[in-house]
Amino acid sequence: MNYPIGEFYCKLDAKGRLLLPSSFKEQLGDALNDGFVLRPGLFERCLDVYGKDDWRKLQDKLGKLNPFKKENLMMMRRINGGARVVMMDGSGRLQIPKDLVEKCGMVKEVVITSLPDRMQIWGKEQMDKSNAAMSDEEFSQMLEDRLGNIDFE
Repeated sequence: MNYPIGEFYCKLDAKGRLLLPSSFKEQLGDALNDGFVLRPGLFERCLDVYGKDDWRKLQDKLGKLNPFKKENLMMMRRINGGARVVMMDGSGRLQIPKDLVEKCGMVKEVVITSLPDRMQIWGKEQMDKSNAAMSDEEFSQMLEDRLGNIDFE
């Protein structure tokens, strides 16, 4: 799935419905009709949002782990824990289950951002805290350390 480019600022209503911006919906196109899989973020207080095909790819990778190793089972359970299939409603809103809204600290202002294999939905306050945890200098050093020696040609 090709995930949208950019960050999108949205409002979450009192019932946990997220009205998606038109530019976001345009970029997703027909993928909106297929629904998504939401899961609590593994490392931070956000939601990971997968297209169903990308979720299936993740499950295929997990399925290659030996299920008779305790650590593998625990990891699979944690990765799949809290996962939910959600669909767009007729008004172009995404219903986020209440327990996931609470777990991720979403109040009203929400930010959607994309990664290469999924999107993330953040409460704006949580995203600001996460971004502030790393200085610009630390980020610059990380880029150089991780990507500085790669030939992109």
